[in-house]
Amino acid sequence: MKKLQQLLSGQGLYRGRTDGRYGRSVENAVSEFQWYNDIQGDPWGVYGPATRRALEG
Repeated sequence: MKKLQQLLSGQGLYRGRTDGRYGRSVENAVSEFQWYNDIQGDPWGVYGPATRRALEG
């Protein structure tokens, strides 16, 4: 989860601590990323395969 937090932080979407926890702030950042990038296939806030491919490129 730390890598996810770092990737979201690099996108300017996550401003919390890099502690490896998937809390509400990470979930919200994932949702924002999905919305900004029109990610289909994963529920909002879920770091599923489609979101992972888009974020990790």
